Amino acid sequence: MGNERIYRITFMNQGEVYEIYASNVGQGEMFAFIEVEELIFGERSQILIDSSEDRLKNEFKGVRRTHIPIHSVIRIDEVDRAGAGRIRNGEGKVSSFPMPLIGPRGPKDKS
Repeated sequence: MGNERIYRITFMNQGEVYEIYASNVGQGEMFAFIEVEELIFGERSQILIDSSEDRLKNEFKGVRRTHIPIHSVIRIDEVDRAGAGRIRNGEGKVSSFPMPLIGPRGPKDKS
């Protein structure tokens, strides 16, 4: 495989934790998004079928590049080899990144 880099990207999407593998990850041109290209999926085994990875393959079918909101990213790891991508329930396992609460600016409240 040479010196090809492989990244494991873990992020939240609609209450679920996604774990995907890709060859290229970086800060894209869109503000507050990371850009993920060249997704890697494990080879299909004749004995074991991972429905979670099949769901990922279907969701990302035909996608050349995806943009993930930076606040959804849990971690990005450079790994030795790609594993099986998966989707798992995120309840109680991952807490959201703290975001400051900034309300819309309007006329000052006169009390």
